[in-house]
Amino acid sequence: MALARYDLMVITSIARTTVFDIDGTLCFDGRTIDRRILAAIEACERAGHRLVFASARPVRDLLPVLNGAFPTATLIGGNGSLVSVDGQVRARAAFDGGDLDKLLVKAAQFRAGYLADGPWDYAYTGPADHPILGRVDQSRLARRVDLADLTTVVKLLVVDATDMAALADAGRALGMTVNHHLDEAIIDFAPGTTNKWEALSSLGINQYNAFGNDINDFDLLRNAQHSVRVGTYPGLDHVVRVTTTPNPEAVAAEISRLAVATPAY
Repeated sequence: MALARYDLMVITSIARTTVFDIDGTLCFDGRTIDRRILAAIEACERAGHRLVFASARPVRDLLPVLNGAFPTATLIGGNGSLVSVDGQVRARAAFDGGDLDKLLVKAAQFRAGYLADGPWDYAYTGPADHPILGRVDQSRLARRVDLADLTTVVKLLVVDATDMAALADAGRALGMTVNHHLDEAIIDFAPGTTNKWEALSSLGINQYNAFGNDINDFDLLRNAQHSVRVGTYPGLDHVVRVTTTPNPEAVAAEISRLAVATPAY
């Protein structure tokens, strides 16, 4: 179905919570959200929507992208391993020490460089010129430390390795949640079955609308009352109601449609 034909679809959701992925959904430069998208989200908030921003980024790296907007929003970071409610950040999932050690053995075998996130601080062993560093701790809110100094690790992002596919398979064999982003040549490892939808459920949020763009949004979009895919990632073909093009004007328009469609009580 051509993207334009989705614009005719009537929004029937009555959910008053709306969940937004960040990168590739609202943010297209790794740093900012277009003012048109911000205005549309504000319209949703005025219409009575509870706002949730759910990202692969840790909470630390969500804050500079939001740049002070929507201070009462709930934040989900690390693909569900971190949550922030009323400004209080907590780890809701972390790697078991034994499992992390096993993953690090595999990482060493494939000479992997990685970003390891604790609830706030982080460790990094990848290339000094990797683009991911442009998204890490933009506001200088945390400390870069040695991995041994992170008492809790909530996410491991591999940025290079001699065999990324084999390393991804190793993580799956250990029972971890693995998102291999082929377009960016990175692998997200999260503890257990942690994902954004699971984090939402742990907060008691079961009825919601969702916007996302990638494989790590699969369960989030699949379980939403109204789901919007930004872009054309094929793995989401059968789980979304609406697809829109990945540009600020189109995304803002789709968010605005949801705000206008919200029924009054």
